Amino acid sequence: MSIEKQPQNQTSNRRTFLSRLWIGLGLVALVQFLGGALAFLVSGTGKKVASKPLFIEVGPVDNFAPGSVTLIRQGELYLNRLEDGGFLALSRKCTHLGCAIAWDEEQKLFACPCHASTFDKSGRVLKAPAPRPLDQHPLVIENGNLSIDIETRRRRQSIKPEQLTYAVKKG
Repeated sequence: MSIEKQPQNQTSNRRTFLSRLWIGLGLVALVQFLGGALAFLVSGTGKKVASKPLFIEVGPVDNFAPGSVTLIRQGELYLNRLEDGGFLALSRKCTHLGCAIAWDEEQKLFACPCHASTFDKSGRVLKAPAPRPLDQHPLVIENGNLSIDIETRRRRQSIKPEQLTYAVKKG
């Protein structure tokens, strides 16, 4: 039996070709990896466009009795008129995982059906796991009419008196 030897030139051409092929494929993979990593790192650095306020008119101040809580479906929020006459617009989203909360008129509190967080009328956490009070929507009272910015939600860490809006300055 005789084994034919390939010429040295043909063997080196095949090795050279395969070496160059693997190097080329490695470079393509490296470029794809670096491009993906760069896209990931840059994706969150762009300027975020602030949404413009979108006010909806909810009606005259006198339509909301002191101590009342009114669901405003269009803005997915609750409008509270506290006993002292101050207004507060609260998001319907629980600050734990964003489930829609409901007002329980009998118990006078907001309840989250997902994980049983509860909030008082001003949005303060009564029962965890919610980590902070309900978010607040800005509202404006002009000429006795109440309007709420449904696009803007203010994240709150605590409840402060200046978060309330009054039809007439107290004093």
